[in-house]
Amino acid sequence: MPYIDGFVAAVPAANKASYIAHAKLAAGIFKEHGALQVVESWGDDVPDGKLTSFPMAVQLKDDEVVVFSWITWPSRAARDQAWAKVMADPRMSSELNPMPFDGKRLIYGGFQMILED
Repeated sequence: MPYIDGFVAAVPAANKASYIAHAKLAAGIFKEHGALQVVESWGDDVPDGKLTSFPMAVQLKDDEVVVFSWITWPSRAARDQAWAKVMADPRMSSELNPMPFDGKRLIYGGFQMILED
């Protein structure tokens, strides 16, 4: 089964265009290195929670939007091999492709897909 890398971030609403440009460049690089799909989603209906929520998890500020993203890989092994290459790619450097959000509040993880329907 495929392997998924998932991400949740808080992005300043004013940075939407620069976030899209950043994401397009990164998506191309991920796909060059074997990703099957890269999905970026801009929050539209992301409610605050009482105990937990996406906004709470990323410490969302008033001028920010929650972004939910994922990358689909053929396998965990393919993902592990690709990540080293992606991170070494000069196009991913902070000088050429700066993150238009606070990376310290980025939540990410790798997931084994258990159902695809």
